[in-house]
Amino acid sequence: MTETDGTPAGKGALDTGDNPALRAIFGEDHPLISHFGLEVLEIDKGLAVVRLPYRSFMIGNPETGVLHGGIVTTLIDSACGIAVFTALPRLQPIATLDLRIDYMRPSTPNKWLHARAKVTRVTPNVAFVTAEAWHEGEDGPIATAAGSFMIGTKLTRREDAE
Repeated sequence: MTETDGTPAGKGALDTGDNPALRAIFGEDHPLISHFGLEVLEIDKGLAVVRLPYRSFMIGNPETGVLHGGIVTTLIDSACGIAVFTALPRLQPIATLDLRIDYMRPSTPNKWLHARAKVTRVTPNVAFVTAEAWHEGEDGPIATAAGSFMIGTKLTRREDAE
């Protein structure tokens, strides 16, 4: 599966069975996962590995074919969020508080991008995560990251609070 023209690259999402809450977070019902074709390759307690197909609409530099930095950020943020969900004792809202990304080198055109995120600490209100993005078969990461995520039931959309 190496779709590069913006068409769906397959199911992509994690098999969440009949659980609508999990489908909305990890599965094909999630608009971001569906649109970008993110695939959840592995999840475990506090760990997520995801990959992203190379697609032409994600290119940041048309001359080189390198992915846009925002795409790399989206992949890493998604991997981190999924890792946080798996580290919690129950399903509850989370939000990215801080995400620092260090770009180590440009992506390689026409190659899938992978990200691995690992939760390093969970407090009652905040989870801390580290992550990296890379291309399979290449040495060294494209980017590394460290982030913190707010945890809690008080996270609501403004419209829901009114």
